[in-house]
Amino acid sequence: MQEPHTATEPPRLPPQFVQRYSASRLVMGSNAIASLRSELAEAGILRPMVLAGARTRRSDMYARVEQSLEGVAWVDTRPVPAHSNVELVEDLTRQALEAGVDGFVAVGGGSAADTAKAIAIVMAEGGPLARHAVRFTPPSTLVAPALRKPKLPIVSIPGTASGAEVTASLGVRDASGAKLLFSDPAVAARVVLLDPSANLCVPAALMCSTGMNALAHCIEGLYSRERVPLAETYALEALARLAYAVPAVRQRPDDEQARGQLLYAAHLAGLVLVYARTCVHHALCHVIGSVTGAPHGEANAVMLPHCVAFNAAAAAGPLARAAAALGLEDGPQSLVDALCALQVSAGVPMRLRDIGVAEHDLDRIAAKGMGERGLYYNPRQVAGADELRGILEAAY
Repeated sequence: MQEPHTATEPPRLPPQFVQRYSASRLVMGSNAIASLRSELAEAGILRPMVLAGARTRRSDMYARVEQSLEGVAWVDTRPVPAHSNVELVEDLTRQALEAGVDGFVAVGGGSAADTAKAIAIVMAEGGPLARHAVRFTPPSTLVAPALRKPKLPIVSIPGTASGAEVTASLGVRDASGAKLLFSDPAVAARVVLLDPSANLCVPAALMCSTGMNALAHCIEGLYSRERVPLAETYALEALARLAYAVPAVRQRPDDEQARGQLLYAAHLAGLVLVYARTCVHHALCHVIGSVTGAPHGEANAVMLPHCVAFNAAAAAGPLARAAAALGLEDGPQSLVDALCALQVSAGVPMRLRDIGVAEHDLDRIAAKGMGERGLYYNPRQVAGADELRGILEAAY
């Protein structure tokens, strides 16, 4: 008689956990932006504030947004800079209150999405913005203010693979150059429009570098100290899709199908962060951006293999499952090697020196990194700034 098949035991469940669900509605398809006006009406938004960066405002994507907003009493703003900033958020909050804004449209990259989220927080919870930031004190103290008031709805039209449209977290740079981080499930976009045809105007290099950020969402979500089992389901699916889509966009930048695959994979990777938290990788990338102004996607592209290597021993099980999802057999080291190979096939930067980070910046980045909340969730406790300096040196 044939022996019955014995299934492999899945990863152990934690003793207890709380699982959140996103309230987002996703509309995906060629020319999805044309539905913007009807989606605003469905969401009850009559006077939206529209936010975008300078590059996005000059693009075909933004022209499509303007066309779809014909007949809507929308509020224009000045361009959102990379990493945004507290002064801009507070200025735009005053503008939104004076104009009677009742919702937001965020177009383009993560900075526009995060700015919309930050304005929504200040409008609901009051200012100044900084008092709502999450605070981490090494080695293990985390204080996250409770943000309980209802927030105005956000409609997001992503122009990169950041996944910021669906996450409950955001980051905004303060006057000192530090990146303040916030968390509030109520600021995840109410409606997300993924439009592969409009994305064709976005440089392939930008999509590939931000695609590496999406990969980092997946990997950190697999081994974050705060995660629920559903995070792994999204992470493994998104990993496999990203491994195909990132190099495909580089090789075929005018292929709408490849753009769609990358946008959707990045959206799934963003959902990972609904059920998990980011770790040392994002901690360092946040500081690299705030200290040097380097684009977040490029910082992610450079740092990912080095941060995975740092956590390899402490997160061997999750990383082995990530490797298996990519068809690799040798666990964490094969994953590190595959990420390095992906850097090459995606044509993304591979060294910090290539994205404008100077060697004299490394000490400052390491010191500031010790105050980042990502260290709290990291599977390997960071003993001091010298360990962060070691990761940065390896990437330099």
